[in-house]
Amino acid sequence: MSANMNSSRLNGTHTGNLTGRLLQNLTVRVTHAQLSSKYPGWDRSNETPSFNRLYFIDSGEGKVIINGETHYPHAGHLMIMPAGTTQTSMTYPHNSYVRYYCHFDAQIGEWPLFHNAGKLYICEAADPDAVRAIFTELIALFQDDSFLSTLRRQASLLQLLAICLEGGGYANFLDDVAHTGDQGKLASVLGYIEEHLHEPMEVEELAGLVHLHPNYFIPYFKKFMGMPPMHYVQYKRMEHAKRQLSGTKSSIGDIAEQVGMELAHFSKVFKKTTGVSPSAYRSSTR
Repeated sequence: MSANMNSSRLNGTHTGNLTGRLLQNLTVRVTHAQLSSKYPGWDRSNETPSFNRLYFIDSGEGKVIINGETHYPHAGHLMIMPAGTTQTSMTYPHNSYVRYYCHFDAQIGEWPLFHNAGKLYICEAADPDAVRAIFTELIALFQDDSFLSTLRRQASLLQLLAICLEGGGYANFLDDVAHTGDQGKLASVLGYIEEHLHEPMEVEELAGLVHLHPNYFIPYFKKFMGMPPMHYVQYKRMEHAKRQLSGTKSSIGDIAEQVGMELAHFSKVFKKTTGVSPSAYRSSTR
């Protein structure tokens, strides 16, 4: 089968799996967190921030315009204002918004999570008290730069993002992105890798799936996946091997064949990757 035919077929069958693969490389960072009721702090006109904004409206009245579309958030609304959108926000001096908010960065590899989103993500919080409690903890954690506080801060942000995306019916927004542009092209490559782990692969072969020269393809792939393509191939082979070792009775020789390696080479690479031999890994996971 030609590379073009493979690309076309896999683009359809494997794009749905792209979300999970991409999210393996998700990083988030909170850059500011606060509770505010100040009137001047909300009124902004035609700003295009380089960071994302996450808000929980506790009370008050006002409106938000994102790329020309007007919304009227009210008490109980949780919303994400993506970086790169043109934003105008207004509230009333006599009844200004009381809002919990944070500024954050979210990237998949080097690619912004909400890249080209172009809209407001908004939902009615099903449990406002729970959202308020998470935000209160996030704001407190923002004052502490310790390692554990950083982990908890990231966890709080991810929880709030999940609540907003799920509550607003946006749970599959990343799947929609994966069907277009560079992400769609990447799906064909990742799908091809999954189906051909048992065969020899070269970077030129993978680059051909998206019609790129290897010198351009390598940084393109690394931008999304956080590692060069052939490192990713080896990573997927070892992940497959670990699943087979812990979940099946297949011999180590059979598993080596499944990932396209001679037994001696497989054992050497597996031990270098995991720190233990395949047989020791199998024993420790059963």
